[in-house]
Amino acid sequence: MKRLPVILAYIVLVLGGILMIFPFVWMILTSLKPFAELFNLEVLPREPTLENYRQVLTQTDFPRWFLNSLGIAGITTISVLFFDSLVGYTLAKLRFPGREIVFVLILATLMVPTEMLVIPWYVMSVGYGWVNSYWGILFPGLISAFGVFLMRQFFQSLPTELMDAGRIDGLSEFGVFWRVAFPLVRPALAALGIFTFLGNWNAFLWPLVIIQSPEMRTLPVGVALFSGEAATAWHLIMTASSLSVLPVLLVFLFFQKQIIEGVVLTGVKG
Repeated sequence: MKRLPVILAYIVLVLGGILMIFPFVWMILTSLKPFAELFNLEVLPREPTLENYRQVLTQTDFPRWFLNSLGIAGITTISVLFFDSLVGYTLAKLRFPGREIVFVLILATLMVPTEMLVIPWYVMSVGYGWVNSYWGILFPGLISAFGVFLMRQFFQSLPTELMDAGRIDGLSEFGVFWRVAFPLVRPALAALGIFTFLGNWNAFLWPLVIIQSPEMRTLPVGVALFSGEAATAWHLIMTASSLSVLPVLLVFLFFQKQIIEGVVLTGVKG
C-alpha cells in the first residue's frame, strides 16, 4: 500500500507522456504514407514510402528555408551570447552612475509583448530599407533583455577578487571580461545559447511580417504557407513539419543535460 501512490504517479506520467508524444508520432507516420492512404484511420502506413521526402526536398524551397532558419538562429545565438554577456558583466562588475536604473529599464522591456513591437520594428525596417532582407529578420533578436538579466545574475556570483587579479596582471577591462569572467559562466552561456537557438528556430510572427519573397522564408513561415500552397496534400505538409523538427530534437538529445541545468539555474539564481 505504501507504494500505491508511486505506482499511480508513474501511471499518470506514462499516460501523459503518451498523450504528448502521440501527435508527433502521428506526424512522422503520416509523412511515410502515400496520398492514397492519407485519410484512412489506420495509424501505421500499409506501404511506407520516402517519396514524400523526395518531393519536399527536391520540388519545394524547403532546403533554402532550412538554411535560412539555421543561419538566422545561429547568428542570433552568437550575437546574444556575446552582447548579453558583455552587458551583464558591465552591470554586475562595473560601478557607474545610473547602473541600477539602466538595469531596471532593461527588465521593464520584458513586460512589453512582442506583438506591440512589431509595428515599430516594421516602420524602422521600411525607413532603413531592411524589408525582405536577412538583416531585417535578424536585428530584433541580436540582443535580449532576458539574456542580460541572466548573465548579470551569474556574473554577480563571481568573486570580485578574480577581476582585480586580472587587472593587476595588466589586462584591460575587456581582457578581464573575456579571459577571466567569461569562461567561468559557461553553464549560463549553454542555457542561454540553447534557449536562444530554439526560440529563433521556431520564430514565426516577425519573419512572417518582414519576409515578402518565397526564397527568404524561414522554416516556420515556409511550412505554414506551404500548407496553403499544397492545398490538401497533407502528406507533404507532415513531411515538411517532420524535417523541420529534426534540428530541435538533435539539440535536445545532445544538450538535454544543459537544458535541464539551465531551467534549474534560471530559477534559483538571484
